[in-house]
Amino acid sequence: MVAKRLASGQTAYYWRPPTHALARGCALAPEALGTDYAVAKARCDDVLNPQFEAWRSEGVAPEPTDRVRIGTFDWLVALYKSAPQYSGRPERTRRSYDAALRDVAGYVLKDCRRLGAAAVASITPGLADRLYDKLRVKPDGTLRTRSAILSMTVAKRAWNVAHRSRADIVPSANPFAKMGLSHKAKATRPVTHDELTRFVAAADAAGEPSLGTAAMIAFFWLQRQEDILSRLTWGHYRPANAPGIVRVFHHKTGELVEVPLFDTDGTALWPEIMDRLDGATRRGTLIVIREQPDRWTKQHMPWQIDYFRHRVAETRAAAGIDPEVKFMGLRHGGNVEGANAGLTDAQLRALSGHLTTAALLRYAQATPHQRREGARKRLAARTKREDLSE
Repeated sequence: MVAKRLASGQTAYYWRPPTHALARGCALAPEALGTDYAVAKARCDDVLNPQFEAWRSEGVAPEPTDRVRIGTFDWLVALYKSAPQYSGRPERTRRSYDAALRDVAGYVLKDCRRLGAAAVASITPGLADRLYDKLRVKPDGTLRTRSAILSMTVAKRAWNVAHRSRADIVPSANPFAKMGLSHKAKATRPVTHDELTRFVAAADAAGEPSLGTAAMIAFFWLQRQEDILSRLTWGHYRPANAPGIVRVFHHKTGELVEVPLFDTDGTALWPEIMDRLDGATRRGTLIVIREQPDRWTKQHMPWQIDYFRHRVAETRAAAGIDPEVKFMGLRHGGNVEGANAGLTDAQLRALSGHLTTAALLRYAQATPHQRREGARKRLAARTKREDLSE
């Protein structure tokens, strides 16, 4: 599947066999897949790519069909992908779910069939356990526990959704449930203010100040990457009806946080990012937009996630920052800065848009500074009581 940008600015998807296959007589015809990524991807995964694989391995493509055999795991996956529990997820999440389900469906059974072609009634908890053990180990022997757990988790969700829709075919006993899987994810390394400053300087030196602007927004206003790149507009910053705020939207939680820009005496609360935005060139509706215009449309386009990550990595290296640091570490760093400053959980949540303290604590990680401050306060309280008792 290839993506092409249309004159309208939309991205359209197309499928065609490789040139070498066409030269060898592959009769599968190229196909336009539309502009919906999830629909296009499902068409490729469920129909077109399997047909091409059959031609490549056997020399003959099967008769084209838009449907997989009813009652198989492939059919269950297609049923799940047509449900709102899947289509309502963000594109990035759907892509990760697609990969997880593809790993499950591609598992080769003892009879050399793909698990995707097996009847759902034949999938047992024991088979799910063996599948997990297989997916957990890479060919080189290293572990990919988190990815394997995601595959089992998404398969469980797909099974539950399909059962609700077709209980006459999908058994109520979910073989991917109650597997007792757990994995403690590695904590995200918070970015410090000094590292932020170095990153911004490197981005400016490379002629891509939008990267530095995105980093500052994540650190100071605690907005997530996807919202910064695709949702934060100039209309959110100092809007005409409320010039003293910036409206920071968190799509994941649905929270719209109106962050004050000035203190009661008029002092700027975020001078670094405000000075940057007030002096920035506005190239489009979005605040963070690429500096170089598109060579076809001649317009300044939004950053695409994959290329944005690539440029962030190169800018991080140019700034001499630890390669373990990720962009999400900026949001973690901003929350940690707030926790170190003594903000209460309520104050931190009011700024970050987190709905619960439990979610907040994954970002506002405990630090030696916080422990030292806690010990100091305990000492002060203890000493004060002792003084009173004397």
